[in-house]
Amino acid sequence: MISQVGQFFGEAFAVLNGNRTRSLLTVLGLIIGVGAVIAIQILGTGLSGAVTGILGSLNDRSFMMFPTARQADITKAAFRIDDILRARAVIPNIAVAMPAGGTRRIVNVGHVHTRLTVSADSDISFIDVPLVYGRNISADDVAGAAHVAVLSDNGFKRLFPKSGDPVGTSIRVGERRFVVIGVRAKPSQGIIPVTFGGDLFIPYTAYVHDYIRSSPLFFARFVVVDPLKIGETEVAVVKYFKALKSSRSDYGTFDRKSFTSTMDGIFSVMTGIVALIGGVSLLVAGIGIMNIMLVSVTERTREIGVRKAIGATRFQVLAQFFIEALLLSGIGCGIGLAIGLLIGGLINRFVLISLSGVIAPIPWAQSVAIAVGFATIVTLFFGTYPAYRASRLDPIEALRYE
Repeated sequence: MISQVGQFFGEAFAVLNGNRTRSLLTVLGLIIGVGAVIAIQILGTGLSGAVTGILGSLNDRSFMMFPTARQADITKAAFRIDDILRARAVIPNIAVAMPAGGTRRIVNVGHVHTRLTVSADSDISFIDVPLVYGRNISADDVAGAAHVAVLSDNGFKRLFPKSGDPVGTSIRVGERRFVVIGVRAKPSQGIIPVTFGGDLFIPYTAYVHDYIRSSPLFFARFVVVDPLKIGETEVAVVKYFKALKSSRSDYGTFDRKSFTSTMDGIFSVMTGIVALIGGVSLLVAGIGIMNIMLVSVTERTREIGVRKAIGATRFQVLAQFFIEALLLSGIGCGIGLAIGLLIGGLINRFVLISLSGVIAPIPWAQSVAIAVGFATIVTLFFGTYPAYRASRLDPIEALRYE
């Protein structure tokens, strides 16, 4: 039985090889459909990874609130630091409330003078970046509005280009002196220089006292206690500030989880659209395979008659033509799989990974499953009828066929 199946495959290869141009044109639709679906699937995974890489340093427990740009006068939606602190007091699930953004100041240490962005932070930081040196801001630092600072990787390199551990060093930020207590590592990123917070982080209480005071604010950052309730907390914060200012004021929020979910949804729609295109291509390719197999049955009617006359069973004839359809769809899906993996992998490797710095795994198993699934569907739905028709030919009538 195994040798007979091998013989069927050998004969099928010989038939397809004898009509190479026709066979290639027949499976072209399969190649395009499978290749497109697999490539876009890889790109969807890569794009999702790129978004994760770009926003990777943001804490899942934090979100930012800001006046939306669609209101007539955005200045009327500005708020004060006291408004942020009251929101923390009255809205459940808020652990930290502080100004967002930063202020540019000349920072001096020794003979180095450079302009850096100073940002507010807390003992519960809004970014997740490990430390290279020292420690993070503590609750005591916040409570006492301590003049301590944590440097980002960029701030460290600009202030201490030739030095090692700077912890304990005194630096002058504008007219204020701060002591460096820690240095954060460089966040994972590609050629898109996305950073959150700035170059130098100080307790938000010190930031308010030294740089904000009673100035109007347009951005606030909140860190929540329970990240599972961040959505309802954002709604409550927006509702609170709209009621505080006026019904005409409008605010928006931004957090990593919701933005990533939105982008994943967009990528899913894109994948669905391409899958639909691939399905149409699959249908066209299947019809083409069925048509060419029916032509093959017609061209080889006398051959079928001879086979049956010398003892070939219906099952053997059916298996012969079924295997030819299987090879056609298998070759088409195999080439499409290779092309899709190549195109998707190249774009992911040389574009998306370069942009984000995050290597998203290629979904090998899912891609192979798509190719195998397409080949199976085409063979079963479009290869069975021609094979059945060939097996049902009457040997006497087949031998008389001209």
